[in-house]
Amino acid sequence: FEHDSDFKAHYFFETRGVVNQGLLGKVTSLWMTLKATLQAVKLLRQHQAKVVFSVGGFSAAPTAFAAKILRIPLVIHEQNAALGSLNKVLKPFATAFISSYLEESPIKAYPIKQIFFDNARVRHTVKTIIFLGGSQGAKAINALALEMAVQLKERGIKIIHQAGQNNINEVKKAYDDLGIEAEVFGFTDRLADLMNEADFAIARSGASTLWELSATALPTLFIPYPHAASDHQFYNAQFLVEKELAWMMREKEIEVQKVLKLLEVNLEEKSKGLMQIVEKNGSEKIAMLLTQM
Repeated sequence: FEHDSDFKAHYFFETRGVVNQGLLGKVTSLWMTLKATLQAVKLLRQHQAKVVFSVGGFSAAPTAFAAKILRIPLVIHEQNAALGSLNKVLKPFATAFISSYLEESPIKAYPIKQIFFDNARVRHTVKTIIFLGGSQGAKAINALALEMAVQLKERGIKIIHQAGQNNINEVKKAYDDLGIEAEVFGFTDRLADLMNEADFAIARSGASTLWELSATALPTLFIPYPHAASDHQFYNAQFLVEKELAWMMREKEIEVQKVLKLLEVNLEEKSKGLMQIVEKNGSEKIAMLLTQM
């Protein structure tokens, strides 16, 4: 953020979370938040802020509290299906609370780049599979991909695999040892194109990944990160699973044969369903709401 020229000014407060702290740690964290809130009050007055937009997290607390002190409209965007601790506390006090998972939300669209919608297409059968563990990688997804690799090759299915920046060489070698060609990468700015190429995905269920896959109409088996705060990745994936638009397995529930069975399903219904559920222009709609405050 500090190098983003789209912002007129950048400020970073010295704060830390209160959750999972001992008594002394909680007191210290609250004191840091109080000091930062006073700083935020000063800055909001200095910039004559008309509205405060927050996505939650402990670092957002001081400015959100300052907004309420100064009676400045507070708009919160909760990115996950499970509300974060701060957003749960501030939801009743927000001027507007935006969530793609809540029926009462004034805006249901999630901010997604247009290219993901442009790339949307209906899938039928699996010719290419993409494994997405994030730029840091996911050991469980890497292990599953390598365990499936031989059978995927036998079925003529191409493999695209985001193994994580620190795992690229190890995973590439594992594929080489199996005699299998696979497109392995860590970070990429071509993710939208790679999702477009794929017919099926196996991925973590962070909010951005989930909605980008959905905008691309790409049927997905989600494997939530088990240590995510409030288990939000599980609830993100569950939102689509309950609508019969995705599948989900906990890491401890992964069974290769069950996963392979999913590749035999006709994907058309889920692909079309994803196209219908995801709204476009999330960023523009949120920006419009902010200007109306």
